[in-house]
Amino acid sequence: MVAGLAAAELSALAETRPEYGGTLRVTTSAAATSLDPADSTQPDSFARRSISLLMFETLVTIDGNGRPHASLATAWRSSSGGQRWQLHLRHGVTLHDGTALTAEIAAASVRDANPTWNVSADADSVVIALESADPSLLAELALPRNAIAKRSGDRPVGTGPFHIVDWTPGKKLTLAAEEGYWGGRPFLDSVEIEMGKSYREQMMALELGKADLVELAPEQAHRISLQETDVLRSAPLELLVLVFTREVASLDDQALREALALSVERSSIRSVLLQGAGQPAGGILPNWLSGYEFVFSTDADLQRAHQAREQVRTIPRWTIGYDSGDPVARLLAERIALNAKDAGLSLQVTSAASADLQLVRIPLPADPWIALAAVSARAGLPPAKGSAHSVEDLYAAEQSALASQRIIPLFHLPASYAASTALKNWSLRPDGSWNLADAWLGSGKP
Repeated sequence: MVAGLAAAELSALAETRPEYGGTLRVTTSAAATSLDPADSTQPDSFARRSISLLMFETLVTIDGNGRPHASLATAWRSSSGGQRWQLHLRHGVTLHDGTALTAEIAAASVRDANPTWNVSADADSVVIALESADPSLLAELALPRNAIAKRSGDRPVGTGPFHIVDWTPGKKLTLAAEEGYWGGRPFLDSVEIEMGKSYREQMMALELGKADLVELAPEQAHRISLQETDVLRSAPLELLVLVFTREVASLDDQALREALALSVERSSIRSVLLQGAGQPAGGILPNWLSGYEFVFSTDADLQRAHQAREQVRTIPRWTIGYDSGDPVARLLAERIALNAKDAGLSLQVTSAASADLQLVRIPLPADPWIALAAVSARAGLPPAKGSAHSVEDLYAAEQSALASQRIIPLFHLPASYAASTALKNWSLRPDGSWNLADAWLGSGKP
């Protein structure tokens, strides 16, 4: 009996002891054509964040509570009322091409990503001088787009735990463990990432043992029934939103937009089409990020929608566009069009990019001010401002964005992933990206 218990304990210990080696096979729906973290032509996505942070690192990181932590910078201080920041670089860090990371390389990288900033090198420090104080600067520097890269040739070079071995833009990326990584060699030998795969293709690859880590559509997560599968979900970090392509043109236009906003039955859409995933959104920011999202109503009100609609004599026929690559987007657009019809409005569903309003997904950064700025930029609104970055300032800025009637928030959705149980010690960062720096593959994997 004692011998049996000892054997079981040894077996359990072996299951939890990290193993070096193996190739992790990942699939994503994103089809990146550039690996440069600062390339603004590449749309933000959880996949892009994840892939970028395998190869590149930021000066600082931000935890789930919004606190900054050292990364390539080990210390920092601000002066001049928060307009000047000095970040001291970690010593002994080497880029993947064998050269030492210097303040000049780091400053050039931050400057490339932010052309309007005044960024310079000072001995072993990066100095950033701003026109006005920005309390969110450290959170900005923690964004993957601000990861440090040395740009030479067609492939940027980073300092992350993995380096590029092979790269076919939009199709496949192969990475290998960086033996001299300052944070310690990763357990995985390599990571192979297949791009441009639909959610259905990804799930089939996982079921057939051809992939170890795949993306899930939020509405898929609860249906996963594979015994050899682990599912992780982030906090609600993606905003599903209707964005009008032009400003309010008249009082009639204003009334019609109000009627549309009041007609959307978020609860039934969530239950049926999203299979209970995410949370209905009345505001731009999820409650966990702002603390006050619950004050915005998410309930449909057909009576008020009709009252707004009846103020207008002639009802235009609007078009609502959707991403044809999103498997549930057309169904969502059609359901919204039916809700609008119940309110006396006319919406025509289309996959054309020139629609009057678009159904879009916006991955939110894990900082409220930066997230609000990202949504405002997507809707063509001026950036949010707040002198003290207080909750009161944030609420006022969000109310101002909503009052523009350029956007109708619908849902806040999590980033969702499924992995073989052979993948150990992987996690999600606060921004929804996967963290594989300490991940390893159990016995029996290639």
